[in-house]
Amino acid sequence: MKKNKAIIILLVMVLALCGLSYTAVEGIGTEKAGAASGIKLGLDLAGGVSITYQVVGEEEPSKEDMADTIYKLQRRVEAYSTEAQVYKEGNDRINIEIPGVSDANAILEELGKPGSLFFLSEKGAEGELNYTMSMDENGGVVYVMLRDIEELQEDGSILLAGTDVQDAQAGSMSDDMQNSQFVVGLTMTPEGTKKFADATSKAYQNGETIAIYYDDKIISAPQVNAVISDGNAQITGSFTYEEADKLASTIRIGGLKLELEELRSNVVGAQLGSAAINTSLKAAAVGFGLVVIFMIFIYWVMGAAASLALGIYTALIVVMLNLFEITLTLPGIAGIILSIGMAVDANVIIFARIREELATGKTVQSAIKIGFSKAFSAILDGNVTTLIAAVVLGFMGSGSVKGFAQTLALGIILSMFTALVITKQLLKAFYAVGLKKESLYGVGKESKRISFLSKKNIFFAVSVVVIVAGFVVMGINQGTKGSALNYSLEFVGGTSTNVTFNEDRTIEDIDSSIVPLIEAITGDGNVQTQKVAGTNEVIFKTRTLTVEEREQFKDAMVENFSVDAEKITAETISSTISSEMQSDAVLAILIATACMLIYIWFRFKDIRFGTSAVLALVHDVLVVLAFYAAARVSVGSTFIACMLTIVGYSINATIVIFDRIRENLAMLGKKGDLQEMVNRSISQTLSRSIFTSLTTFFMVVSLFIFGVSSIREFALPLMVGIICGTYSSVCITGALWYVFRTKVVKKEK
Repeated sequence: MKKNKAIIILLVMVLALCGLSYTAVEGIGTEKAGAASGIKLGLDLAGGVSITYQVVGEEEPSKEDMADTIYKLQRRVEAYSTEAQVYKEGNDRINIEIPGVSDANAILEELGKPGSLFFLSEKGAEGELNYTMSMDENGGVVYVMLRDIEELQEDGSILLAGTDVQDAQAGSMSDDMQNSQFVVGLTMTPEGTKKFADATSKAYQNGETIAIYYDDKIISAPQVNAVISDGNAQITGSFTYEEADKLASTIRIGGLKLELEELRSNVVGAQLGSAAINTSLKAAAVGFGLVVIFMIFIYWVMGAAASLALGIYTALIVVMLNLFEITLTLPGIAGIILSIGMAVDANVIIFARIREELATGKTVQSAIKIGFSKAFSAILDGNVTTLIAAVVLGFMGSGSVKGFAQTLALGIILSMFTALVITKQLLKAFYAVGLKKESLYGVGKESKRISFLSKKNIFFAVSVVVIVAGFVVMGINQGTKGSALNYSLEFVGGTSTNVTFNEDRTIEDIDSSIVPLIEAITGDGNVQTQKVAGTNEVIFKTRTLTVEEREQFKDAMVENFSVDAEKITAETISSTISSEMQSDAVLAILIATACMLIYIWFRFKDIRFGTSAVLALVHDVLVVLAFYAAARVSVGSTFIACMLTIVGYSINATIVIFDRIRENLAMLGKKGDLQEMVNRSISQTLSRSIFTSLTTFFMVVSLFIFGVSSIREFALPLMVGIICGTYSSVCITGALWYVFRTKVVKKEK
């Protein structure tokens, strides 16, 4: 590379960093168009809309019908945000919270008013018309009911109910003249498919229409042009896309088991104040600075290149979050800060390879080329394995799992790009401008051989003892405290208390003076607060309170803040992470694990690699679970993100070691010492394991020191997970593979 070209590349990289950084942060807190200011924020950071529905009818709905309705609504509102929450309030109310929006009426209009949905035949049992069509004063089509719905129910004119519809989506199709038009596509349930086939067969033979009746009126009455036996139909008409989308939305919402009516809607403020965001940004700055200092101190010129690439990576993350409209919550910020530490990993792998090549006498230029080439397989396999998990979680998960998967996938792709492309170009440019001495890059030294496998029984025993101790602690907790883990209201529900103060109070004031008082009464360190916009009303969500605690809560508000006791109301709320969402998450994780196992098996041509990696993941999850039980750390929405982060971190570290074992195994020969080869492979990658753990640890420690309580509860188990992941990768996975290779499975001939 010529010197002038190298200078241009360096200038372009620096300008790219400056430009991306400006694009990312310009306009934060203002009306400017900086990417960071345009990112969708979750309920905890920016607030949103809270809508409460009540079940229509005098009888109390069953738990099963409420659970089914909540789950369907949850899937519906995820179209607005993966962080939207749906939960039960009291016995017959459902609360929906959608972050990042401020117009409750617009959401209500788009979401649709849940009500009874029916498909009606054009004529009754005696041939009389059930409805007729006429024109309004503007020339529009209107439908007039000639008989009431009770009559139609009695004589069998109701062909299908909303519960027979599985899905409805707006789309487009071409007619016979090849003109595009918007339509509504319907998909029926298995039971609805048979009903619909019978209904369309009769209507088609008689040249009749089938009306869609919703919320006391007919919203559409399409002509039946064919017998539809597969349960897939299209409603055509002179729709705009907005009209087709609204009709599809109405049909979807009408498919709920329960009929709902809007009870109230509010715009709620952020659950956390500006101090939470500021401390998180401070943690990011401190952690990033420590990583940069560490990389330059250890790797010199290569460390400087990695630091510049890492700055570009960080700015790209912010810009991409805005571009892909990913909703960002405070745990999401923590996850991104963590990803900055993990993004160093690929660079560490590359730099270790470059130094190994320099130690063999290669020139700097040649070492850079070979180092990137040899590191590629480990980087590719590690990142693709984690990316597979992210894709599965993104498609199958719901709520915070889906949001986490989106952020994880974005981070993986960008980190690979910056490490394999930007860092490589920067190193070439540094070399071309004159930084050619080997001493500026560092020459690798022969790794001291450590006999890890000779201590494998000790490592296995320690792991078993810790895991068993964790289950024992959970059993003791179950017997003495009523639950194995310290579940927060996201998992087990709690109490929502509405307090109307005599004056407006800021979130910072609430966090500093009111929340500590509530924590002292309830013993709950995970109190969530929300302000209702335009009022003095504040919502406090805690674990489930006893009657005595509710009275103490009320007395404290009256005595300390002169609140009118009549303006304090409390309701029991269900978990925001429903059992269906938990089942979805578990199923998604199991399928993701299976996919990772298959990929590792395919890439390494040996299922023992995949089995060892998966067992190590299970080991790490169980150890961190034991820590949650022993330390009584709150198990809330961040718990899922924490566990998934540890799994992603651990599998990446394991792949690097397995990649080196695979490489050394190919050169071993039939008479080679397998145990010595495994020990050598682990020793050769030991510095990478330690350095990557340290850089990630810097970020997490910064979060723990500077973060608010909810972030500290996220950071503390992550620190344990990082240590455990490093331990399992170095001490457990290689030993497991060796045992499977020599004991469980016969030696290959």
